[in-house]
Amino acid sequence: MHILLGILGTTVTILILLNRLAEAGFDLGGLNPFLWHRRRKWKKQYNGNPVFKIASPMDATAILMVAAAKADGDISKEDKSLLLDKFENDFSLSKKDAAGLLISSAHLLGDGTEVRSNVRKFLAPSVDKFTPEQIDSAMALISAAAGKEEDRHPNAVELLADVRKSLQVSSNQPAATW
Repeated sequence: MHILLGILGTTVTILILLNRLAEAGFDLGGLNPFLWHRRRKWKKQYNGNPVFKIASPMDATAILMVAAAKADGDISKEDKSLLLDKFENDFSLSKKDAAGLLISSAHLLGDGTEVRSNVRKFLAPSVDKFTPEQIDSAMALISAAAGKEEDRHPNAVELLADVRKSLQVSSNQPAATW
């Protein structure tokens, strides 16, 4: 019986001390390794660049098209009209959705240097979802957005090579539709 009273007394004492520590501002929940891992994972996701979380092949292709058009600086009026036309016709979007896709792609892309320097990391979430037809279509669309082959900026040429390597384009089939 005296052992049981000792265990109960120790338990009550520990609970009172933990309550006093909590009132003083010391949180023992921070010592939980599972909670720490969950918080760290959420913080890493929250503070990361959202452009590297794009999982849709269509959205990834749209961002790469904008990056190819932006390779030599800002997007010109002709580039915008070409991109909008490609979004409407090839992606089968309405004018409003095509304009929204262009705006969101340009916003997520920013100046484009981060995506151009990390194409493999950018395509990692979506590369498994590309069909062979979509890969061919994406390459054709990005090439069209980059401009004529003889007038392409070196940044656009490098971007196309990185995309081709990341998507592992193996054949030159005609471009398919989305």
